[in-house]
Amino acid sequence: MKVCRDCKQEKPFSEFYKHPKMADGHLNKCTECVKNRIKKHRYENLEKIKEYDKKRSKLPHRVEARLNYQKTDQGKQVRRKASESYKKRYPLKYAAHVITRNYIRDGKLQKSDSCSICKSTHLVQAHHDDYTKPLEVRWLCVKCHHIWHRSNKPIYE
Repeated sequence: MKVCRDCKQEKPFSEFYKHPKMADGHLNKCTECVKNRIKKHRYENLEKIKEYDKKRSKLPHRVEARLNYQKTDQGKQVRRKASESYKKRYPLKYAAHVITRNYIRDGKLQKSDSCSICKSTHLVQAHHDDYTKPLEVRWLCVKCHHIWHRSNKPIYE
């Protein structure tokens, strides 16, 4: 048994993180207090943490690890599950994407080579202002597409 430095409650050692530099081999704060401190810190410093996470995710060893994970059976299973979840949460949006892809594949809808806003030719995507009209598409680059969705809400009904 050990007393937490923050909440002052006596708890079993199993409720403390292991820490080799402490005399008894466990941190002097219980796991709940540590988690609460981390949540509070994250909330108070959200912008800094988002920026840090964004930079960290682009580190070469992390990109490589993600790509390798996606090739494993577990990675494929997780991706499949996420895809199924997306289909259930956004059926109209998913249907619009499928219809658009099929029309492009069949040559009935021509994909533009440039963004309709900034004229960039890098990663141009189909954008729907209204998902109930799947063939009314604007072509936007990834950057303009994200900007549009941050400041607008598409129509789902």
